[in-house]
Amino acid sequence: MIYILNLSVLLVLLNVISLMFFGVDKLKSMRGGWRISELRLLLVAFFGPFGAYAGMLLFKHKIRKVKFILVPIFLFIHLYLIIYFHLI
Repeated sequence: MIYILNLSVLLVLLNVISLMFFGVDKLKSMRGGWRISELRLLLVAFFGPFGAYAGMLLFKHKIRKVKFILVPIFLFIHLYLIIYFHLI
């Protein structure tokens, strides 16, 4: 039971970090500053797809980029694994 709790906390933390990455990159894009690379955003999205997808929708960021269609795919993979291993 503690293992599932720790894993759940880790997943929430990774998704919050992912959401923050997308928010910071959007803010930097509006200010014309240094940006987070798309590869790094996709890597963060791989580990925290719920936060990344929420960030894409909330900040309207990277929604027109073709390679970011991977984010919903990552989300469905995570959702499948969570259901398969009975983590919810």
